[in-house]
Amino acid sequence: MTNRPAAAPVTPDARPLRDALSGSAPLALLMQRHRDSQARFECARAALPPTLAPHVRAGPLDADAWTLLAANGAVAAKLRQLEPRIASALRERGWPECALRIRICPE
Repeated sequence: MTNRPAAAPVTPDARPLRDALSGSAPLALLMQRHRDSQARFECARAALPPTLAPHVRAGPLDADAWTLLAANGAVAAKLRQLEPRIASALRERGWPECALRIRICPE
């Protein structure tokens, strides 16, 4: 009995991920929302205190709202206090008005 490494599975006619995402309208929309969420977060991060920013991540963006993910309850509470400041920073950068959700999502 020999110990041979397992062969990598072969998937015939596999499409590169980028092609699959661009070829599907729902997946393309999902990727665009992800990019928009990240871009919004870069703008919002500037409005956060430097000690708070590492504990916040961008969450999903949908038709109704954008979500910020807080590492714990204390961070979420501070984000709720800073909501007007975050909204103002987004408005100044030209982002359309959007409701902001804050959720706890441990790192």
